[in-house]
Amino acid sequence: MSPITRPTRTLTGALPPTPRSSHRWAALTVLALAQFLVVLDASIVNIALPVLGGQLGLDTVALAWVITAYVLPFGGLLLLGGRLADRYGHRRLFLLGTAGFVAASVLAGLSLTGGMLLGARAVQGASAALLAPAALALLTQLFPASTDRAKALGIWGAVAGIGSAAGVLLGGVLTASFGWQAVFFVNVPVGLLVLVAIPILINRDPAVTPSRLDFPGAITITGALVAAVGALSSIETVGFAYPLTLGLAAAALALGAAFIVIERRTAEPLVPLGVFRNRNLSAGNLVMLLLGAAMVALFFALSVYLQAVLHYDALTAGLSQLPLAGALVLVAGIAPALVGRLGMKRTLIGSLLLLAAGLLWLAAVPSDADFAVHILGPSLVIGVGLGGAFITATQLSVDGVAGGEAGLAGGLINTSQQIGGALGLALLASLAAARTGALEASGAAVPEALTSGFSWLFLGTAAFALIGAGVAGIARSTATSTSTSTSN
Repeated sequence: MSPITRPTRTLTGALPPTPRSSHRWAALTVLALAQFLVVLDASIVNIALPVLGGQLGLDTVALAWVITAYVLPFGGLLLLGGRLADRYGHRRLFLLGTAGFVAASVLAGLSLTGGMLLGARAVQGASAALLAPAALALLTQLFPASTDRAKALGIWGAVAGIGSAAGVLLGGVLTASFGWQAVFFVNVPVGLLVLVAIPILINRDPAVTPSRLDFPGAITITGALVAAVGALSSIETVGFAYPLTLGLAAAALALGAAFIVIERRTAEPLVPLGVFRNRNLSAGNLVMLLLGAAMVALFFALSVYLQAVLHYDALTAGLSQLPLAGALVLVAGIAPALVGRLGMKRTLIGSLLLLAAGLLWLAAVPSDADFAVHILGPSLVIGVGLGGAFITATQLSVDGVAGGEAGLAGGLINTSQQIGGALGLALLASLAAARTGALEASGAAVPEALTSGFSWLFLGTAAFALIGAGVAGIARSTATSTSTSTSN
């Protein structure tokens, strides 16, 4: 708006809302770049794990916690992060989270012990819990019109899926070229670029009415999620019937029940339970929970399989994921058009069925697999399915959400993805370890035992995708997810 132009008032005499940016597509690019880093960091470490574990003296269980230490605080604090963004300003919380993420990345790259690395990863996850929901909320404010928002959300969902696939590739290239520390240091220049660009591209946050924060709700839901992941992880180390496992499982159930009671009685709840009456939001989050469970376990197991069984080095293992990433990028370009033609529901179900088919195909790989014969085909199918499912589930989850709850919606979808990842990895890694251990005890060779364990894990991820396709059936059949998104 030029200095001599007077703003036009609405029929009620009020000034129209001030646009968040005059360069919104550039702002979206920078926000998507930050989201790319957040998702990337859940998978980029996978390829570096064998090298990292050797240098820091971490066994297999501890290596899994390098992943879990990130996704657990990320998922556990996302709902609080979304509410903090709604209360204190989305741009402000986004910048604060990005700064913390950059600082924690430096600390992780400088780690000299396993404990130092796990602590840095936990700070990374907590920082991501601030920036991720704020970023998605800023996107919805930048693009209030349904057509533009559909395109923007398509890009956003594609970035999330690409980040997961690209993490394996970049992890291999960086680890082979510069060492495992580079998978953390790569975040620093990109994060600094985001910190400089966002204040230039996005206006200051408007004033908001102060509200109370539901700290009891935040504490109980975070405790429930941590206890649930801890219970699943302890199955692998001490067994199902051990008091620690049973105690953590009981604590998760008790804290989850307490959270529901608190949310029903609190005047300003962390999660207004009525939001789940939005059928598309509920379906989108359930699908993302299952998709996150399948994805994190898939990339963890695939990276270990390629190196421990097929003896690929880090660079070769990373490059082997190029077909998967390429298929995902291709689908990212055409998915919004598919949604417009077929509707969200059919696009999402079809993508999840393709993903399940690729995972079932991957579960059949032998211990002496040839890449072109056994891995290339399922990788392409998995990439197509992941790309379509991520984009459509993200669109579905923000359907019809009012502007004042944009941070909540961003927190919910990211929480679903990250907690699904933590739970899925804990559950399926325990299943794979049990299968491998049983075969080794019976005298099977190590490569065959490992391959069979990973096969069970891949079958589990396929089951998650199939269940997700069933859940997608409860979504409303609409041509576009954002037709109602501007109703607020």
